[in-house]
Amino acid sequence: MSDSATTVGADRGRLFGIARGGGRFLLAHGLFLVVLGGSIAVRWVVMLGYPSPLWFGDSPTYLDGALKFEPARLRPSGYSVFLWLLKPFHSFTVVLSVQHALGVLTGVMVYALVWRGLRAGWPRWWTWAPGALATLVTVPVLYDAYQIELEHLLMSDGLFTFLLVAGITVVMWRRRMSWWTGALAGLLLAFSALVRSIGLPLLLVVLLCMLIRRAGWRAMAATVVTAAIPFVVYMSWFQEAHGKFALTTTDKVWLYGRTVDFADCSIIKPRPEVAIFCRDGLPRDPDVAPAFQALWGWNSGFKQLPGKMYNPDANKLAGEFAMAAITKQPGDYVAVIWRDTIRSFEWDRTYYPTRGTVEQYEFPVGASLTSWQAMYAYPYGGETSDARVVEPHGAWVRDYQDRFFMRGPYLGALMAVGLLGVLVRARRLGGDVLLPFGVSLALLVVPAATADFDYRYILPAIPFAALAAGLTLARRPRTAVAPVVPKPVSLIKPVSLIKRKDAPVVPPQADGEADDEGMDDDADDEPSRQNAET
Repeated sequence: MSDSATTVGADRGRLFGIARGGGRFLLAHGLFLVVLGGSIAVRWVVMLGYPSPLWFGDSPTYLDGALKFEPARLRPSGYSVFLWLLKPFHSFTVVLSVQHALGVLTGVMVYALVWRGLRAGWPRWWTWAPGALATLVTVPVLYDAYQIELEHLLMSDGLFTFLLVAGITVVMWRRRMSWWTGALAGLLLAFSALVRSIGLPLLLVVLLCMLIRRAGWRAMAATVVTAAIPFVVYMSWFQEAHGKFALTTTDKVWLYGRTVDFADCSIIKPRPEVAIFCRDGLPRDPDVAPAFQALWGWNSGFKQLPGKMYNPDANKLAGEFAMAAITKQPGDYVAVIWRDTIRSFEWDRTYYPTRGTVEQYEFPVGASLTSWQAMYAYPYGGETSDARVVEPHGAWVRDYQDRFFMRGPYLGALMAVGLLGVLVRARRLGGDVLLPFGVSLALLVVPAATADFDYRYILPAIPFAALAAGLTLARRPRTAVAPVVPKPVSLIKPVSLIKRKDAPVVPPQADGEADDEGMDDDADDEPSRQNAET
């Protein structure tokens, strides 16, 4: 009878412990779970209103790479590999579902990092506060309508953002990284660079911040080695397909497009072979960006070359023109970088680089599939390729996009808070805020310096700007100092009468000295927080 009562009491205690733990979890994360569920519901309505994918100018190229399993010459084909992995499902519904799921997981990672950074500095009875603040800064990541639309496009940006955030999450999870976490971060960052080439300079930004954070030489070495492996594999694949050990054959073409905005051939004086890229005296359409006209317009210099942009000499000649313009007109180059970076913080969205480009970032009223798109869509997705818009869900989605998106000044406010967080931690070289702030700034500046402004390029910066702003609010946990209790002094000191020859000599240890190997000053140091509150 007593054994049965003991068993019942133990079961009740176990259930009480589970209920108590569940209550604490809901108090800490309940608000975020509600917000997370809402973001999933919005994406579900998007899938109902737009069952088929949305198309961009680059989409057929990505699908062609997935169907042939061949790298493209124009841009890295990491996204084509992603589509190839999902090809056995023969369904665009699966592709869109996975892309929307990656968008949600991106928000979850931002929330986890911010909450983890905030919780150690708050009193134990304010369990709800870190979760509330972390939820607040995560809302733009989960609910931005243009981000959701980008997840519905056959484009690489959603996958790129997820991989980059995942790599940064691994780097920031603990200050002292092990070699295997460094290796994992290197793989994720390399994969992001193979999806979008802007990931390559971001890898350098991450390594610099790891050095400043003193992540450890083993972790940094593992990051470099494992990041190099995917590049070598991809470039070998590219060489097998196109005869050149490279990522693309057009890397300098985009830089040329950047420089035509200010290049003056009377100043740079290019060689005759390069002068075909001069735009002096050519008519300019005020509704089309100079870079777009120079690369894709009817009077593009590439059309004077056999094979156009794919000509073996096109990349080299375009690069020579771009470097001459930059070196001989550095002030003008800096001016266009500044102009297009500041454009990210404007209130209204304008039709740049073209009206047609911007309209592809909005959910359309109707649906159509061109013959060119259908040539790639049906072999990949079958009947799920049929272009459809289902009302009234489609109307609700379009109305949502008109109202809920991150305007430029709001992004500027997040960046300003992140910059403040770096400055107040100047003695610690920016602390944990430096890495997300540096990545968000690079995501805005690098495209303006190497290609051109595009509203699509702003969206990957939002998770990192939100992360930097959230970590700015974090406080270092106060570690209580234990009082020093004097040791009792004995008047009679015991003396060993027999001294062993093989006894080890132990050096004296100062009071309070302890082995700190393996200690971590992470924000998740629960014992330190509890000691500070005792």
